[in-house]
Amino acid sequence: MGTVYAIANQKGGVGKTTTAVNVAACIAEAGYGTLLVDVDPQANATVGLGVARTQFPGLYEVLTGEARAQDALTSTSVPGLQILPAGAGLAGANVELPRMEGFEQRLRESLAPVVDSFAYVLLDCPPSLGPLTVSALVAADRVIVPVQTEYFALEGLAGLLETLALVRRELNPRLTVAGMLLTMHDARTRLGQDVEREVRAHFPDLVFDTVIPRNVRVGEAPSYGLPVTHHDPLSAGAEAYFELAKEVAARG
Repeated sequence: MGTVYAIANQKGGVGKTTTAVNVAACIAEAGYGTLLVDVDPQANATVGLGVARTQFPGLYEVLTGEARAQDALTSTSVPGLQILPAGAGLAGANVELPRMEGFEQRLRESLAPVVDSFAYVLLDCPPSLGPLTVSALVAADRVIVPVQTEYFALEGLAGLLETLALVRRELNPRLTVAGMLLTMHDARTRLGQDVEREVRAHFPDLVFDTVIPRNVRVGEAPSYGLPVTHHDPLSAGAEAYFELAKEVAARG
């Protein structure tokens, strides 16, 4: 049975999509069948893997019952990695989903026929704690929380952890935090060092050992429709994501 990971943080620009795309690519390249589900209406994960933003059918059609998940799966340039694209209609889902009875369970139920076909399923969440993110948390077994090593790194984390606890208590008792991932890290600066120390002090058992550095190649890769592990596999960013994938697998 596939393990489902949600990549979530309500703050934008912390590296959720970059992490989802590159961890998925690394796992697939290690020989494990992997599915990336783009739950973000911005469709950045879809585009970042070279798939059209308007790909049809997409997650919107799956959530509304117009299409089956297995019919929306799309191959990528990474062997063993498929994506369920966001699709053009997903932008309205945050408004429409709450009108559907039991909407919180809809993503989990929609993915159920395909989850067992993959060793890992990653859900790239939007930068909010709205209906789509809640649906992803209900569908997930574990959560990876990217945290940018900047001044406001801890701001909002308490709220996110409260939301995770609420979802666990009310909707998904199996949900656990796989780990917090420090991203866009510049170890040369005092700020970067201080934030890393503070986050590790607050959450000593949750923070991954691997740290994702600031790296130009990581930023370039989406414009080529490739994960950084394919764009420049010898870059510091690619090497960090390979290490992270190993750590995710080791944590189970």
